[in-house]
Amino acid sequence: MIHELSNPVAKTLLNHLRETKTDALRFRHIVHELARLLAYEALASEPLQQCEIDTWQGKNSFDFIKEEDLLFVTILRAGLPMIESVTALFPKASSGFLAIKRDEKTHQSVIYYDRIPSCESKTVIIVDPMVATGGSLCDAIAVIKAKSPKKIISLNIIGSPEGIAVLAQKHPDIEMYIAQVDEKLNGNMFIYPGLGDAGDRAYNTPE
Repeated sequence: MIHELSNPVAKTLLNHLRETKTDALRFRHIVHELARLLAYEALASEPLQQCEIDTWQGKNSFDFIKEEDLLFVTILRAGLPMIESVTALFPKASSGFLAIKRDEKTHQSVIYYDRIPSCESKTVIIVDPMVATGGSLCDAIAVIKAKSPKKIISLNIIGSPEGIAVLAQKHPDIEMYIAQVDEKLNGNMFIYPGLGDAGDRAYNTPE
């Protein structure tokens, strides 16, 4: 199931990412904000548990998301600003990291680093800004499924119809929350109109 944000704040922030004048610091800040908006939507029906806390009027019980059941996984390096943002919301959640590189000739993805803790009984939330061909995301999901999670959610900022179709075909059980589905992939398998390379723009990496 694909959920595209219709919030005008999200659309405005995303379109600022497209601007070439948006510097690395501002770029990361916008990614942080979009990641939070996506998390709010994705976890809107997450079950709550009552916990007793100390308040200014003594002890009382209130409802909380069980953060310990959440595991955020990012695909390096472009997903780093997203995981920084969502783990700030849920500091008791666990984190995992995957490094995936796309072969520029074959456009196939290759996993070369897997640092994901146990996923058993966890809600695993993948954070990755861009879904172009869908290869990296599908490979990440396959790795996580082998670790027996309770469920998998994907948070993404921008994607192509082609990449999302690949995801829907390979992993129809995954819930995706995305800020914007763009027009298409171009001949070089980049999202059009897109916003450039998210990792390079977030960290001022020269081409």
